[in-house]
Amino acid sequence: MVGLAVNRGGFLANGPWSVDDLWAESEAPMTRATDQDEHVSSGRPAGLAVTADRSSVAVSVLFATPIEAPSAVSEPDFFTDLNLDQIVDSVLIGRDGYHLAPFFAIALHDRAEVEYRHEVFRDLQRREIIDAVRDFAHGMERMRECLEHAKKRYERLQQQAWFLYAICCYCDTVAAFDTALSTVDINSAGLDAVREHVRGYVASAAFTELRDEARAVQDGLDQVRYTMQIKGSHVAVLRYADQPDYSTEIAATFDKFARGEARNYLVRYRNDDDLNHVEAQVLDLVVRLYPAEFEALQRLCDHRQGYVETTVGRFDREIQFYLAYLDHMKTFTSVGLSFCFPEIAETDKAVHATDTFDLALADTLVRAKEPVVCNDFHLEDRERILVVSGPNQGGKTTLARTFGQLHHLASLGLPVPGRSARLLLPDRLFTHFERRENLADLRGKLADDLVRIREILTHATASSVVVLNEAFTSTTLEDSLFLGKRVLERLTELDVLGVYVTFVDELASLNDAIVSMVSTVEADNPAVRTYKVIRRPADGRSYAMAIADKYGLTYEQLKGRIGS
Repeated sequence: MVGLAVNRGGFLANGPWSVDDLWAESEAPMTRATDQDEHVSSGRPAGLAVTADRSSVAVSVLFATPIEAPSAVSEPDFFTDLNLDQIVDSVLIGRDGYHLAPFFAIALHDRAEVEYRHEVFRDLQRREIIDAVRDFAHGMERMRECLEHAKKRYERLQQQAWFLYAICCYCDTVAAFDTALSTVDINSAGLDAVREHVRGYVASAAFTELRDEARAVQDGLDQVRYTMQIKGSHVAVLRYADQPDYSTEIAATFDKFARGEARNYLVRYRNDDDLNHVEAQVLDLVVRLYPAEFEALQRLCDHRQGYVETTVGRFDREIQFYLAYLDHMKTFTSVGLSFCFPEIAETDKAVHATDTFDLALADTLVRAKEPVVCNDFHLEDRERILVVSGPNQGGKTTLARTFGQLHHLASLGLPVPGRSARLLLPDRLFTHFERRENLADLRGKLADDLVRIREILTHATASSVVVLNEAFTSTTLEDSLFLGKRVLERLTELDVLGVYVTFVDELASLNDAIVSMVSTVEADNPAVRTYKVIRRPADGRSYAMAIADKYGLTYEQLKGRIGS
C-alpha cells in the first residue's frame, strides 16, 4: 500500500505566455511604411481619437487625457529615414508580447501630456518606486506564464489547475503592489492615480471575493490525499486514511542483509508536461473521491475567465513602455553618455541640444565598444534652419538624423540623448532622404525628389519640423543651387524648423533664418573625419586646400617645384 499526497505540483508544467488574449481588444497592430506608401511622413497616426469617457479606458500612465485604442497604427514613413525603426526594435527586445510598438508611433501634441510622462519617468528613477513596479511586472509575468501553461495542456484538470494558480498569483501580485505603493511618496499624477485605483480595487468586494474564492479552492485541493493499491494490472484508488508508513520497518528488516555499498536502484521519473493515460485515469478516480473540491475548481474556472481588472491590465502593459526605455538607456549611460528631460517649446523656435548623439548609431557603436561622438546645435531669435555642409562621411547625415530623432522622442515624452535640450513639440515631422529608384512610378531620381519635396512643402506648417538630406544630388551643381534656394526660401516663408544637408556651400548663407554648420576633419590630417559638426560659415575651399597642402599640391608648393 502506498500513501501519496497530491497538491500544487502534482500534475502541472512550465512555459511562457503571451498577452495576446489579455489585450486582444485593445491591441493596435503596427505596420511599417514601404516605398509605395505616401512619401509625406507625418507623426500623427490614423485612427487616433480622444474620448472624455474615462470609464471606457480606465486610468492610464501614458495619457493624461484618455484616448481610445487606435484601430490601426502605421509606422510613420520618417521612421526609416531617421532610423527610429531600429531604435524601437532595440528598445523592445524581449518585450514582444506587450505590443508596445504603437505607443512609439503616437506622437503627443500637448506639452502637458509630455510633462505627464516626464513625471512618471522621474518617479521611476527612485529606487523604492521602481522596485515596487518591477515586482508588480514580474508577478504579472508569472501569472501569464501560468495561463500559457493552461493553454498548452490537453487534460481539462491540468488546464484548470494552472488557471487557479494564475488567479492566485494575480491576487498576490496586486495586493503586494498595493502594500508597496502605500509606503512611498509619489509625485506623478499618473502613478498616483494608479495607486489610488489599486487601493480601492484591493479593498473592493470584487477583489476580496476573487481572492477568497481562489484561496478556498486551493486550500481544498491542498487537502486532497489518496492511496493506491496495485495488484498486477489492477489499480485501486482510495482516500488516504492515516494508513501506517512501513518504509522504516522495511528498511530496518533488510538492513542486516546489507553488504558494502548498496546499489542504487532508484529510477528517475520522467517529467513530461502532460499526463499519460495511466496518470489521467488515476486522476479521474481521485476526482470521484473528492467531488466537492474539484467541483469548486470547475466553478472558479467557469465564472472567473475575465478576472484581470481593466486598469490593472492596462497598467501592466503601459508601464512596460517606461521600463523598456529605461533599460535601453542603461546601454548608453553605462559608458558615460547622457540623457535629459528636454524643455518643451510649443511656439518658441529657440531650440538647442548639448552633447547629443544619434541613438541608433550609438547603439551599434557601444555594442562594438567604439567611441560615440557627441555634438551640439542651437537656433535662436529668427534662426530656423541648420544647413549642414562639409566632406562626405563626416557626420552631416548623422546630425540630421539626430535632430529628427530628438524631436520625435521628445514628442513621446521620453528622455532624449544629451546633457541638456530644448525642443519644439511639432504638429508633424517630415523627412526627405535618398531612396532607391522605384521602377513602378516611372520617375527618375530628380523627378522623385521634386515630387516628394513638393508634398512636404504643401503640407508643412509653421509648427512642423523638416529634415532634408542631400536632395538634388543627381543633377548639376547649378541646378542643385537653384532648386535648393527655392526650397529653402519656401521653408523660410513657412517658418518651419529644420535641417538641410547639402554639398552646395552657397546655400549655407542664403538668409538670416539659416545657420551654417560644417562637419570637420583633423587639422593635421584632413583625410581623417572627426565626426564633429560645428557652427561656422561653410568654406568648401578650406577642406580642398587642406587636402592639397597634405599632398604638396598647393599653388605655392607647385610654383616652388616648377621654379626649382
